Amino acid sequence: MQGKIVVVTGGLGILGRAVISAAKAVGAKAVAVDVGQGVSEADLVLGGVDLTDPASAKAAMDRVAAELGGLDGLANIAGGFVWTPVIDGGPAAWADMHKINLGTALGATLAALPHLRAKGGAIVNVAAAGAVKAVAGMGPYTASKAAVLRLTESLAEELKDQGVRVNAVSPTIIDTPRNRADMPDADPTRWVQPADLAQTICFLLSEAARAITGANLLVAGRV
Repeated sequence: MQGKIVVVTGGLGILGRAVISAAKAVGAKAVAVDVGQGVSEADLVLGGVDLTDPASAKAAMDRVAAELGGLDGLANIAGGFVWTPVIDGGPAAWADMHKINLGTALGATLAALPHLRAKGGAIVNVAAAGAVKAVAGMGPYTASKAAVLRLTESLAEELKDQGVRVNAVSPTIIDTPRNRADMPDADPTRWVQPADLAQTICFLLSEAARAITGANLLVAGRV
């Protein structure tokens, strides 16, 4: 990935920072795009970006291309989680998860596509292992992540003759401070480490994965 330009949405979060670090370690220029503000080791940090707003997303991707010379890869990591039974969360929980998880991925992708087409780039979306089968309290979240998988599949077919690859990763539980706090009795050494998931994402963005598109890779740790 030497010299490649990679945008990481949710770049100021735990996984986003890990992807930026992994990308830079193999010579890429990394850009952190986030709705929040903060500092990062990224080559460029764009905070206050609402990826569900077409104008905001386009301005961010156009700025990346203008300042760094194009765009080779997009890691759609921005998202969120809520645990709520269907009867408690109501329609709002489903709408919120749809916006945060699918809406950000779709918005970033549409804004980045003109630049990715120009350079024959790649997209990696972060779905979830739970998207295959929901359990109690996970309906809104897993439905939104299932939608991310359908987005991945559709885009891969639509773009495979345009030089753009689209893949997804589906992690189980990621070892984060929030997950440790929420599950104090669990063994986090069995969970997916952010640095390991970041390596997988960077592989799918790289030329080493040039024959792979439309794939959904389960990243399970030892869960």
